Amino acid sequence: MKYTTRKKALVLLADGTVFYGKSVGIEGTVTGEICFNTGMTGYQEIFTDPSYYGQLMVATNAHIGNYGVNKEEVESEGIKISGLICRNFSFEHSRVDSDGNLKDWFEKHNLVAISDVDTRALVSYIRENGAMNAIITTETDNVEELKKQLADIPNMEGLELASQVSTKEPYFVGDENATFKIAALDIGIKKNILRNLAKRDAYIKVYPYNSKFEDLESWGPDGYFISNGPGDPEPLTEAQELAKEIIKRDLPLFGICLGHQVIALANGISTYKMHNGHRGINHPVKNLVTGKGEITSQNHGFAINREETEAHGDVEITHVHLNDNTVAGIKMKSKNVFSVQYHPEASPGPHDSEYLFDQFIENIKSAK
Repeated sequence: MKYTTRKKALVLLADGTVFYGKSVGIEGTVTGEICFNTGMTGYQEIFTDPSYYGQLMVATNAHIGNYGVNKEEVESEGIKISGLICRNFSFEHSRVDSDGNLKDWFEKHNLVAISDVDTRALVSYIRENGAMNAIITTETDNVEELKKQLADIPNMEGLELASQVSTKEPYFVGDENATFKIAALDIGIKKNILRNLAKRDAYIKVYPYNSKFEDLESWGPDGYFISNGPGDPEPLTEAQELAKEIIKRDLPLFGICLGHQVIALANGISTYKMHNGHRGINHPVKNLVTGKGEITSQNHGFAINREETEAHGDVEITHVHLNDNTVAGIKMKSKNVFSVQYHPEASPGPHDSEYLFDQFIENIKSAK
């Protein structure tokens, strides 16, 4: 597609700031909370990560689409971001095992994407002013009408989104003859989490977001897992009650990202919306137990309160984010429970933290 044939497009932020660009060829208007990811690779995994549901993604990498798409590189059924904003969109791609180009894949999922945006300026603006709601559109003639539409979009703070991405019915992953049975609460689970558990000799049953403890317990699992996911953790009262029941019974429990926040809330530790959040595949974390550093994949806009965590008599901070000293991992001192704020399953990202899945299996072994 030639540059001169492409329709004008724009990004309108909640504070009225406008950035201009070009449509990649899929016309429309979409809304969501604007955020940015600093990863240089893995755009397909990012676009299909349920944790990004309801968000407009700004890609900081200068080129998006250059290696096309591959059906094996998805983290859920379908695209989960609301829309894409990038600098240079590659209509042509080059990779031996590609299944097609990014534009055709976007058209299949009807995803609005705009390019030729000054993403350096946009990301700098978001960093200074914080994550906020936004609109991207190819209908650029009436900005005042867009402002009215944007004013009606709910804020991410207080927004429950897990129900929008969770499975409707339980399903199984792995070998039914595996040594370990793990019940996983799906509040936005990524496929690579399930792969990491399955390859460690586990058979997983995945449950909807609003499942009760009795639902999971009736299957007779050896361990319990609470997944990543989108939105504010505070409205997830059913998931918090589930975590409380598992903790009360001292059963093996592991939580990632949103699941980490749910476990904190179940312990009376509050959460808060971050100015920007952490989204990328190069975030430095220190393991306070081993003293080792880890380069991690992260994707979250909320965090748990550090002061309350430090004051909690039965919760220990195990990992900290080295950029801003936010809590990146916790464990309970008297219970078989731990969680991390980042993504040890990666996809995309480094694999420094895969040991956490081994730790979960060891915790299950010790409890059997």
